[in-house]
Amino acid sequence: MATERVFISQDDEYLFGQGTHYDIYQKLGSHPSVENGKKGIFFAVWAPNAASVHVVGDFNNWNDTMHPMHRQGEMGIFTLFVPGLGEGELYKYLITTPAGERLYKADPYANWAELRPGTASRTVDLSDFKWSDGKWFDHFKGKDIYEEPLAIYECQIGSWMKHPDGTEDGFYNYRDFADRIVDYLKEMRYTHIELMGIAEHPFDGSWGYQVTGYYAPTARYGTPKDFMYLVNKLHKNGIGVILDWVPAHFCPDEHGLSRFDGSCIYEHPDPRKGEHPDWGTKIFNFERNEVRNFLIANALFWIRQFHIDGLRVDAVASMLYLDYGKQAGQWVPNKNGGNENLDAIAFFKHLNSVVRGTYPQILMIAEESTAWPNISGPIGGDGLGFTYKWNMGWMHDFCEYMKLDPVMRGGAHHMLTFAMSYNGAEQYILPLSHDEVVHLKCSMVQKMPGYEVDKYANLRVGYTFMFGHAGKKLLFMGQDFGQEREWSEQRELDWFLLDRDLNRGMKEYVGELLALYRDYPAMYKKDHGFDGFTWINADDKDRSVYSFYRKDGTGKNCVLFVLNFTPMEWKGYKTGVPAGGEYRHVLDSAETRFGGFGTGVPKKIKAVQENCDYLDYSLTMDLPPYAAEVFVFDLEKKAPAKKAVAAKKPAAKKTVAKKAPAKKPAAKKPAVKKPAAKKKTK
Repeated sequence: MATERVFISQDDEYLFGQGTHYDIYQKLGSHPSVENGKKGIFFAVWAPNAASVHVVGDFNNWNDTMHPMHRQGEMGIFTLFVPGLGEGELYKYLITTPAGERLYKADPYANWAELRPGTASRTVDLSDFKWSDGKWFDHFKGKDIYEEPLAIYECQIGSWMKHPDGTEDGFYNYRDFADRIVDYLKEMRYTHIELMGIAEHPFDGSWGYQVTGYYAPTARYGTPKDFMYLVNKLHKNGIGVILDWVPAHFCPDEHGLSRFDGSCIYEHPDPRKGEHPDWGTKIFNFERNEVRNFLIANALFWIRQFHIDGLRVDAVASMLYLDYGKQAGQWVPNKNGGNENLDAIAFFKHLNSVVRGTYPQILMIAEESTAWPNISGPIGGDGLGFTYKWNMGWMHDFCEYMKLDPVMRGGAHHMLTFAMSYNGAEQYILPLSHDEVVHLKCSMVQKMPGYEVDKYANLRVGYTFMFGHAGKKLLFMGQDFGQEREWSEQRELDWFLLDRDLNRGMKEYVGELLALYRDYPAMYKKDHGFDGFTWINADDKDRSVYSFYRKDGTGKNCVLFVLNFTPMEWKGYKTGVPAGGEYRHVLDSAETRFGGFGTGVPKKIKAVQENCDYLDYSLTMDLPPYAAEVFVFDLEKKAPAKKAVAAKKPAAKKTVAKKAPAKKPAAKKPAVKKPAAKKKTK
């Protein structure tokens, strides 16, 4: 429990009114406090248009007159200290409007909530959790985050795996989930996990994208301290944590932010600005300082209180465009007559300048689906200041190409090459997210053409293209072992598929792709522009073969990709290469252990000095059907030109001990194992 008094000063009110009180969550909400030597809970809520506010809860039998709050100052903040209260108390605010309407509202700044279908808030003390993840943060000090590997596992806790306890929901507690997910992520060698739907929300089917409790980890999986345990354990095992964050809109449920004090203080009062007609949700009023403060402080809250490593900002495009998802008459142009949301633009610049200016290693990731420029550009001009942008154009082209029958792929060859033409425009993440495997879009493996064995072979070569392509990586859960059904939040992943050879092979193959990605800096150090990516042949549309290589600027351990997107074997396939010497064959998707058709590509190939693809050297191989062949090689260094020097007596030679050549670390082969057997649940 806190040992000091919590109160709201005039300075607090002033900064909140200016939109710059970045730790307002320490004042508004419910907090352990001490007054006149008595421990209790301090309550504070912003309700500027309320006639009166009362705190009601279990502690007063929901009596609507026992605990009136006191209005202080002109900001419309109501406060009350209730002695004798501790953690776990259920409560709401009873707000009476000037018209006499009575509204029972959950606390917008509460850190814990009642398990749905209940809608009350709970008191909690976040100050006494013992963190032990200091080494994780020390690892990133002084490093360029753009030159670090980033391979994200997107995950929804409630449907990753169901608990065998026989309960209706079958949810794992945050702590139990931590123990299972850490083993899986380490085995597969992901660098980060991105968690969907952590902020409190009433409806499971919204996946957490219609929020009522922005400051509370959902009670579906336990307490806030249970969630802290999850983050702490992930960090101690070298895994970063990214949360989906939803400032674009909020849930219209009556206990939430909508019409909070009887008027529109969080949403814009004009429905043309304050509502999404397609989604049935409310839009935050970015014109209001207190609303911008609520959201910016919320981003900092997750970083400071829960040690989160990044936020993936949902539906950015819906915020940038005033007419997003709207017809004529449903939106209002800006002061210049355009459809740009100038207040949302200012909000993003403010948000990212504060978050990234304070915590430069934090990842701020925009899910933005249009060609809006400079999403990840620096603030100061047109840039919005995000660390990364999801490359939705790459995702769309990739999925559409992969769905094609191979005979049609030659005519769509450009769909896999186009993204590199604009790769320097932003700092990109290549996402294959949950959105691509729902709403009758099919799972990733079921998008593929052909017989079952062809589908898996297609997906292996497709994933290899993704991991070789410039840009950081994101896969949704289940995609790495070939989940065949579409994802549903109501059931767990189909782990039983790992009893089958094709799915075990897919999981092992993706594990080796992740190991390759982590072990070779050429795969991730230079993802922007063409500094780390070079096409060898981007035009072989007749055979639907793509070849390119990745490099990190050292000339060492470059990675060559030769990818065949057809069921044809190309005998004696010749590809140009940038250097002579030996090419070490490190990954082959056609191996039978992965479910492939078999291969005859040798483990080492010597480049010959023969012109091919406008390069001086070439490799020749029999390229198997649907094959991804990956090689590691060193670029040759040109000898410096010799200068004429005057003859002189040579100096006596010194004996110098030669260092042994550095060995390339062996790619770690992740163990393939099925998660522990589970009892069936209803």
